[in-house]
Amino acid sequence: MIGDLTEVWVYLSASPLLWLTATLVSYLLARAAFERTGRQAWANPVAGSIAILIVLLTMSGTDYPTYFDGAQFVHFLLGPATVALAVPLWRYRAEVRRHALPLGCALLAGAVTAAASAIATAMLLGADRETVLSLAPKSVTAPIAMGIAEQIGGLPSLTATLVIATGILGAVTGPWLLRVAGIRSPQAQGTALGTASHGIGTAAAFQMHPLAGTFSGIAMALNGFLTAVLVPLLVRLFGT
Repeated sequence: MIGDLTEVWVYLSASPLLWLTATLVSYLLARAAFERTGRQAWANPVAGSIAILIVLLTMSGTDYPTYFDGAQFVHFLLGPATVALAVPLWRYRAEVRRHALPLGCALLAGAVTAAASAIATAMLLGADRETVLSLAPKSVTAPIAMGIAEQIGGLPSLTATLVIATGILGAVTGPWLLRVAGIRSPQAQGTALGTASHGIGTAAAFQMHPLAGTFSGIAMALNGFLTAVLVPLLVRLFGT
């Protein structure tokens, strides 16, 4: 048995499959911990797996390009996973049509609030212009946020980090905040999580209820469009 494990380790350590395997095992461990805690939001499996991988990469002295050589297959699957969001959207299409107006109003309010509060807070705390502009699109999915940051003069790499931090924070604290605020509607819960914390929030919404996940996916997609339109206008308004 030990000999078999040694052979597997020798094979994996010499190939990019090592970090793909590490990514999948990290997620499975974090997922098991999430289930063990009764699916508590603070034990979010995405945050847990990221923490495990940070420890592994730091202890092994592995740089990001080496890690990504193996983990890029997971990155490739993000595309099909995003397209798959159309399945629950089609299943709940009647429910989405029925709530189209409140969904649109909530999206507009959420997009303006997310960007304006980020810009105002950063300016009040004395952040430099580049940081403010990098922070403004933090609530939308990373590819869109990085494109917006590049167009308005921010740093795309800093924006990507802030987007991930925003998503994890929203997925961990969002369900608790919604519960404290007495918001029980899956439609409202999903719209809030998708607008505030994009794909990671959408994953958390699906763990709460399939309908919440559906509305979160819609909110994530439409908030990307709204933020791309609104952020340049807000940047001019704030004079940054």
